[in-house]
Amino acid sequence: MVSHQQSLPTRTAGTSLDDDDAIPDVDTTETSGLLQERLQAYKHACGYLENYITATEKVQKAHAKEYEKVLKTVSDPLKQGHHFDQQLGGIAGLFENIRSNTQMKGIANSHLETEKTIKGAVLPVLERLHTEIKNKSKELSKGADKGSKEVAKARNVTQKHIELLGQYTAASSSSGGKIEPSNDPYVLQRGVNHRLNKQVIEENNNRHDLVEIQNSFSSFEAHIIQTFQQALQTFVQCVGGQHERQKAMYSDIVANAQRIPPDFEFKGFVHRNSQLLVDPSAPKRDISQISFPNQNHASTKPLIAGTLERKSRGMGALKGYSTDYYVVTASKFLHEFKDDDDFRKDPTPELSLYLPDCTIGAVSGEKFNIKGKDASKGKLGSAMAMTHELSFKAHSPADAERWYSVIREVAGGTAAYTEHVSSPTSPVESGSVPGQQPPRQYRDKNVTPVQTQGLAQGPGAGAGAGAGAGAGSAGPMSAGGSGPKPYGSPVSGAGVTGSAPTSAVERKPGEYY
Repeated sequence: MVSHQQSLPTRTAGTSLDDDDAIPDVDTTETSGLLQERLQAYKHACGYLENYITATEKVQKAHAKEYEKVLKTVSDPLKQGHHFDQQLGGIAGLFENIRSNTQMKGIANSHLETEKTIKGAVLPVLERLHTEIKNKSKELSKGADKGSKEVAKARNVTQKHIELLGQYTAASSSSGGKIEPSNDPYVLQRGVNHRLNKQVIEENNNRHDLVEIQNSFSSFEAHIIQTFQQALQTFVQCVGGQHERQKAMYSDIVANAQRIPPDFEFKGFVHRNSQLLVDPSAPKRDISQISFPNQNHASTKPLIAGTLERKSRGMGALKGYSTDYYVVTASKFLHEFKDDDDFRKDPTPELSLYLPDCTIGAVSGEKFNIKGKDASKGKLGSAMAMTHELSFKAHSPADAERWYSVIREVAGGTAAYTEHVSSPTSPVESGSVPGQQPPRQYRDKNVTPVQTQGLAQGPGAGAGAGAGAGAGSAGPMSAGGSGPKPYGSPVSGAGVTGSAPTSAVERKPGEYY
């Protein structure tokens, strides 16, 4: 409630109510007006206080609604809540405590209760006081203001008779003429006394009323201030109590969180998921203890394996021999590896020779030769690869004979191992597994052995070649007097004379094991 500031009536210095003056200079309405303005000031003060507390009451109501929004942030169950212990004392219990303190017995309801208390216990006190001030203003208007008006009216009447007395006293002194009896100065003077007496009575009555009002103002203002104090005390108790309850609720949330042991949730998590979590006391896995399908299948076992020295090709021939790890497999490949370590890097062959398509040279001490194409680059790479003659050197002549014997058996098509071949666990039938047949270019045609120095002669050589072998030339297949056969032709075993035996395993052309 805003009112325009009005200048209050004041009395100038030196002006006083002189009892000797018939018509005092002081207007009695100024006193009642001053008191009226004072009541207006208190009424505005009460209105300001009402507005303040009403706004606070509305804020409390708004806070209750806002805390409903706060509650919605935690009202839904925790996502992946099954990870937390559902009993009290854990994370799930903490959020249940937050919900409880926020709504059920909590902050939102405390704001609603505060709003109701302010509306029912504080505002009515100020509203009643506001009404009392209005009534006091009306009382002042009906009493003091009315008396002041009567005084002013009486003074006006007295003033007229005094002026009339002055007029006729002056006339009688100057002219001495005859005047009306009613205008006789003597009569006029008595009339002035009569009206002055009535004026004084009105002034005294008005003065008495103003004194009574002034005295009542003292007690009334005390009542106003005491009512302000009472209303504010109730207001502070209400709002302060709400703040204390809110503080207690937040403190309860904090205390609930602090009571959770740091390892409470994790212990429960481990207990509930012991079948899925890693047991720290369990031993580490050892690859030597691990098995997998076809791990011990016969085709995975090398026929012979070990280190050999091979003479470098091309520009590297100047370096001489280099040592690598070689394996002859049941799939009839001679693979070259840098070493026999399966773990340091992926063991991809550096060189792969499909022995049935190669020409095997004779053993000379601890050395022997193999001529063929590198098949480690795939079908396209093998088709475009050039034929190279590779020189190998074993650790000893006996070691060279062992390597030569196995390689000759594989290259000639003779079964390199005679034990029972276990059936693989793969659902793919034997003979149709990818990678188990030689490249198409080797299946579609027979490869004629290449005649080189120190190498065995092919079956198409003339009689002179055979005679040369019988004349003392140590051919690579000297035991039988004949060299390695083209792919698909049986080769005689070492030290066997007569007709060449067939393989121990029946095969069609192009099939192998």
